[in-house]
Amino acid sequence: MDRPLTLWERRRNERDDEERFTTSLAGFAVTLLIGVIGLYVMEGLAQTTKLEDCLLQGRLNCERIDTSALRNAVFPQ
Repeated sequence: MDRPLTLWERRRNERDDEERFTTSLAGFAVTLLIGVIGLYVMEGLAQTTKLEDCLLQGRLNCERIDTSALRNAVFPQ
């Protein structure tokens, strides 16, 4: 038969649960941070690839064009 846990054993189990929760939360935060950094790097690589493809085609006007000013002029809010 299982004997009842002593007060010290219950406190140790509670402390273990708290540490496990903190460790899991830290792992989730690190995973999320790595994911966000990965998306940022992928976006930068995609922009660089587009620019290189444009330059390799022999074009000289490969800079990105900001269309927000044009959009606001045509469709005022």
